Amino acid sequence: MASDHKKTHIGSHKLHPETQMLNYGYDPALSEGAVKPPVFLTSTFVFPTAEDGRDFFDYVSGRKEPPEGKGQGLVYSRFNHPNSEIVEDRLAVYEEAERGVLFSSGMSAIATTLLAYARPGDVILHSQPLYGGTETLLTKTMASLGIKSVGLGSCGVDEAIMREAAEKAIAEGRVSLILIETPANPTNGLVDLKLVRRIAEEIEARQGSRPIIVCDNTLLGPLYQHPLKHGADLSLYSLTKYVGGHSDLVAGAVLGSDAMTRPVRQLRGAIGTHLDPHSCWMLGRSLETLGLRMERATLNAQRVAELLRDHAKVNKVHFPPFYEADSAEGKVYARQCSGAGSTFSFDIEGGEAAAFRFLNALKIMKLAVSLGGTESLASHPATMTHSGVPKEVRERIGVTSSTVRLSIGVEHVDDLLVDVKQALDAA
Repeated sequence: MASDHKKTHIGSHKLHPETQMLNYGYDPALSEGAVKPPVFLTSTFVFPTAEDGRDFFDYVSGRKEPPEGKGQGLVYSRFNHPNSEIVEDRLAVYEEAERGVLFSSGMSAIATTLLAYARPGDVILHSQPLYGGTETLLTKTMASLGIKSVGLGSCGVDEAIMREAAEKAIAEGRVSLILIETPANPTNGLVDLKLVRRIAEEIEARQGSRPIIVCDNTLLGPLYQHPLKHGADLSLYSLTKYVGGHSDLVAGAVLGSDAMTRPVRQLRGAIGTHLDPHSCWMLGRSLETLGLRMERATLNAQRVAELLRDHAKVNKVHFPPFYEADSAEGKVYARQCSGAGSTFSFDIEGGEAAAFRFLNALKIMKLAVSLGGTESLASHPATMTHSGVPKEVRERIGVTSSTVRLSIGVEHVDDLLVDVKQALDAA
């Protein structure tokens, strides 16, 4: 029987990603007929011939491209291995990207990407807020290497504000990257990707090279948002979150065209930020239920957000479906996203003291950072995930002492509603 492990169609019918997650990129015939891929616990691989060894090293180093329809070949697990290739292929299918590149964490994906494209003296233009670890990476590590950063402001749909930031960045040096996170963590602020692309092209006309557009797609992708379709060059993930989905692994990814991902992939091999086989195997397992989990969690989140929106102790709920349809944010949400996801924040009346009382009173939701797991989590960004961001910056971008972030899981929604109600009573 001919292998069909990369079948994308049955006749003229295109297979959906949910189906592909159980089949694409794995041939049982190559693994003793095992229905599921085994974990390939090996550091190195045997070459069929010396000529193959020569060619595989050329392919994996980027010195040559493999012939059409032929893979890079397996060399050494710092470069590639079967478990990572399966997951990279399946993530690329979900994102409709040419290539996926896996990493040992979301931060290693971000850091490797920035180092692949930015050089001392360059400027990174970025949206605000960003995940706290990303903010710290820019302001400390990248700054220490002579790579500057300029924020686009907290409104990623305001053309005037974004152009002003772009002008400031151009004045500082060559703008090599535009790094955006949409929706933002934890405010759910949106960034208009098509507007960012226009600004990038205008920068290109000024400096002779277009900044690479990198979008952190962790909160909605790959189910509810596809940045590559809206002008981004690279779609970036913390796979620890929704894709992993069970709070039991740490991983990251970058997806895009073969040309755009090649420098990132080569640097990953050089500095060793690849993901281990067992974590890759766990990601493959998780991809099989990604759609189901995100759909259930999103429905639950809508109910919880509505309860909070209507409660007297809540000042504001930062949830994309609550944007006015005719507002700039509402229009971007309708055009760019097909769902809201299940991570959002709200501002509670009474500041940090009330926020802490709410968090300490929760019975079902767990007080922990991270997001996107099957369990519901709650945290206080200003003193936890974004504590490394200067207070004046936090206040300006909407991460205040009153802000509580929730990541809603797949529990029965009635139980979650009761938990939130009683915690608000205690606040």
